[in-house]
Amino acid sequence: MHKTKTIDYIILLEGDVTLLLDDDEVQLKPFDVVVQRGTNHAWINNGSEPALFIAVLIDADITE
Repeated sequence: MHKTKTIDYIILLEGDVTLLLDDDEVQLKPFDVVVQRGTNHAWINNGSEPALFIAVLIDADITE
């Protein structure tokens, strides 16, 4: 698990991925979009092939 001080816009282009959060898991399919605001998270690749994402991370003043 990790956390960044950014606003993240992430699109899964290819693969079978789970987004792991502190209290939840989200199964993603291609072209799903995730917006993260400094959340603690991890990515799990459920497939045998690499997953492909496109991501834009914007520096932000995230307070805890």
